[in-house]
Amino acid sequence: MKIALLGYGKMGKEIEKIAQERNHEIFLKIDSFEDWNTHIYNFLQADVAIEFSTPATVLDNVMKCFSANVPVVVGTTGWFEQLEIVRELCTEKNQSLFYASNFSVGVNMFFQINKKLAQLMNNYQEYNVSMEEIHHTQKLDAPSGTAITLANDIIANMHQKECWKNELTDDKAVLGIKSVRESDVPGTHTITYESANDIIEIKHIAKNRKALATGAILAAEFLVGKKGIYEMKDMLF
Repeated sequence: MKIALLGYGKMGKEIEKIAQERNHEIFLKIDSFEDWNTHIYNFLQADVAIEFSTPATVLDNVMKCFSANVPVVVGTTGWFEQLEIVRELCTEKNQSLFYASNFSVGVNMFFQINKKLAQLMNNYQEYNVSMEEIHHTQKLDAPSGTAITLANDIIANMHQKECWKNELTDDKAVLGIKSVRESDVPGTHTITYESANDIIEIKHIAKNRKALATGAILAAEFLVGKKGIYEMKDMLF
């Protein structure tokens, strides 16, 4: 595949390594508005774009992909409040979009475990559930997109939880999330159920960015040749 990278930070560089290992070509890197002005005509030749930029630039990048008829895999988070608008535009323009809050296969298995545990715990209101997520200091959104996905799945499966907040709380109707930013932490998510008598805890620890990069490349391979909107569950399950 001829891949255009939209965003060339730490994730973009990791994606480049995995792409080359899988014999794909990174033929274009766009990391600024000036890059778009320089390379817009070359961009039309891309088989697929992989977008890991910032919450402030992701929507403009996706719209440019739609206009150029280039399938796009979006790994940036912090924009999902605009997701329905993007989905409608993708359908209307007959374009191709693959988005995920996390491209790691392990994290997506963790999502399934989280849903099942929430279902099992739903009838045991003596347990209160909370979450902690830890990421590197360069991560701009808090809580993380992964944490929001986990939180929404808990709320969907536990009747006593009505919403989440980005702080720990004693309110039984609220799922509290503690966001921590530390140097060189790829991502750790911990979900804790605690009663007066015991604690149940599940955790996913990312050791590096390679799992995310590999998942993004797999998503790009999956998306090429397809129209429509896809998520990790469409590829994995």
